[in-house]
Amino acid sequence: MTSDTVDPAIPATQADEPDGTDGAARAGKAKGKTKTATPLPFLDQLWAAADKLRGQLEEAEYKHIVLGLVFLKYVSDAFERRRAAITAEVADPDGDFYLKHESDRAEALEDRLAYTSKAVAWIPEDARWDKLKGHAKQADIGVQIDRAMELIERENPSLRGVLPKTFARAEIKPRLLGELVDLFTNVNMMAGDNSSEDLLGRVYEYFLNKFGTNEGGQYYTPQGVVRLLVEMLEPYKGRVFDPACGSGGMFVQSVKFLDEHGGRRGELSVFGQEAVASTWRLAKMNLAIRHIEADLGDGAADSFHEDKHPDLRADFVIANPPFNDSDWGGELLRNDKRWAYGVPPENNANYAWVQDFLWHLAPSGTAGFILANGALSVQGVEGAIRRKLVDEDLVDCIVTLPTNLFFGTTIPVSLWFLSKNRRGDGSRDRTGEILFIDARPLGHMATRAHRVLSQEDIERVATTYRAWKGSSPSGSYADEVDFSKSVSTDVVRQNRYVLTPGRYVRGEAESGSSGDDVRVLAGALEELLDESDRVTLAVREMTARLQRAAD
Repeated sequence: MTSDTVDPAIPATQADEPDGTDGAARAGKAKGKTKTATPLPFLDQLWAAADKLRGQLEEAEYKHIVLGLVFLKYVSDAFERRRAAITAEVADPDGDFYLKHESDRAEALEDRLAYTSKAVAWIPEDARWDKLKGHAKQADIGVQIDRAMELIERENPSLRGVLPKTFARAEIKPRLLGELVDLFTNVNMMAGDNSSEDLLGRVYEYFLNKFGTNEGGQYYTPQGVVRLLVEMLEPYKGRVFDPACGSGGMFVQSVKFLDEHGGRRGELSVFGQEAVASTWRLAKMNLAIRHIEADLGDGAADSFHEDKHPDLRADFVIANPPFNDSDWGGELLRNDKRWAYGVPPENNANYAWVQDFLWHLAPSGTAGFILANGALSVQGVEGAIRRKLVDEDLVDCIVTLPTNLFFGTTIPVSLWFLSKNRRGDGSRDRTGEILFIDARPLGHMATRAHRVLSQEDIERVATTYRAWKGSSPSGSYADEVDFSKSVSTDVVRQNRYVLTPGRYVRGEAESGSSGDDVRVLAGALEELLDESDRVTLAVREMTARLQRAAD
């Protein structure tokens, strides 16, 4: 499962735009302060580069060729920027690092510690971009790129076996590969300050948009949704776990939150797992670029069938698992120890994911994750599991999101927040209560098909949740008609344990049959539409599997 998608045609004012026209304000360190998101002005150039490989390789393959070059150019540009800073430092007679002799200055430029102490990867001389561009017109350019990747892996143990080393393949013409290197030479990865951005993730999401597909039914989480999850979870310290971590965007945003709020990286430990091998490697590269130390296991693996962190109990679980996955191998896990609240159905993994999250949650931990809206109201086996979650006082907050946030699917989704200790988790005692937030009217259409959340939308939802928990210094909580309502679990029981926020925030849950028939019918229709989306996706997945089998 990947983690962050947006339409490249979004105007410059949109928060989730990945292509360098991103001008939306982001959360700043101080309360109420914002800062402008870093532009990525080179994405159209990257697409032009990828387009050169069209017809030679499958789309998924040539995307990863280009992403490998993105990584190589980024670490090289970061290295050269640090090298320029060292050059200036040692040449400044008034500075603390001044060196009089040229030989000493040259030695300082090759001092590995001068780079790694500033969280810049050490790049061996033969792996630096200047060396590669000198081979761009030569027949061995693919061999040279593969060797550069090997040298970087050798110098950076966390990347061993991760970087792509397939550039010398016969099907990739050296002439075109050389043209890519020439094009990348003119791309400045350090434009603005990309050091705090989910760079590879944003490039990945841009490519998914341009391809017009979702890969294997897996949806990249919009950055606005990731930021909202993190702002609500507030992972200041402890262990963060994502068992469907995709390219690592959840981790990047968590560390960014920590940096912006004056936290210390050493107090946050990152754990993850990803089932798709190419995406697992992308996550390793993405986190290496950001100098985020993370345990993603020793390779790609399915979280249900090969749990890489069976004994982990995390303080925060944050995830966007595959929506309504009907092919998750549930028939092989009927007696799994994780199903403490009921055995999930074999044809839908939603409540398997929920229980996996809870299994890995510490006694006072909180999980924040995304599910398709059908999970809020479906009955049967899943409804029985949801009933136990409510009765055991695990459900903290439910937020329904606007439609059209995700590229590749129009399925409406919601955020779930489950907490194991709502009496003693550092906030007020919330036992017997659930906060419902209907955020569907938020956001704005950036294109005819795609909606984005602004920083103001994110702040409105996150501030409401924090005020309700009693952890916000900005004020106390009050219900807001048509937006938020704190509801007792007794009321939820009266409503057959349905967790659809629209049913509660408008007051119909407590009005009974005293005159709100239209709203009651509207709520029922919402639930039917959610279930329709769920069935439609299952049919599409089955059709895709049949087509693949026929091929």
